[in-house]
Amino acid sequence: MNNILLSITGTKSFDWSNKLKEINSRKITEVAVFLSSFDKKERDNFYRLLLKSMVRTIPFVHLRDDVTKEEIKFFIDRFKTGYFNIHEDHFKKLDQWQGYWDKLYLEMNFNDEIAKDVKVKKIGGFCVDLAHLKAAISRGTEEASYVFFKKTKSEIACNHLNGYDPLKMEDVHLIKNLSAFDYLTTLPQYAFGKIIALEVYNSIEEQIKFKEYLDRLLEKYLLK
Repeated sequence: MNNILLSITGTKSFDWSNKLKEINSRKITEVAVFLSSFDKKERDNFYRLLLKSMVRTIPFVHLRDDVTKEEIKFFIDRFKTGYFNIHEDHFKKLDQWQGYWDKLYLEMNFNDEIAKDVKVKKIGGFCVDLAHLKAAISRGTEEASYVFFKKTKSEIACNHLNGYDPLKMEDVHLIKNLSAFDYLTTLPQYAFGKIIALEVYNSIEEQIKFKEYLDRLLEKYLLK
């Protein structure tokens, strides 16, 4: 059974602080964390409040290029994190995360270009962004075939799950209708990992509703 995680996401301090308030009021103990837009100062404030929160486990964290090894260790030691997501350009910075490569998982884009530094065999495997994969398949870009041909050699362990706009053929992070998730049943089953992190900007209350819908949708689809 896939584990769909509610997530702390956003671009401003009020995004994560509001989500932490919701998490505490609902006594939620397990979430994913996306650090993508948080600089060092923002992260320090976030970590301080995170330690005082109801959160006890964080299986999945989306890194950014200035996150240190000490921060990775912090998540592993305090929150039992097992999966850290990186981008293609982060392969130039792997040395700064020496000792944790087996916990790093690559997220592909859909811009029809694979960075020459990418060596998935060096790290834990893939974190497939499901909407990115759908966009890559729809646009016929190189990333779709890259994941397909590498899937037997590199584990697809985790996912980002967001919405998809079929007209623009791109991902959607602010969900207005549950139908934005229905593309998931058109994806190959091999693309789904054990850990699935919601990558949406919606509130925790809305994410809970999404999770209920997605649990039903994916249970039916993946058990075919």
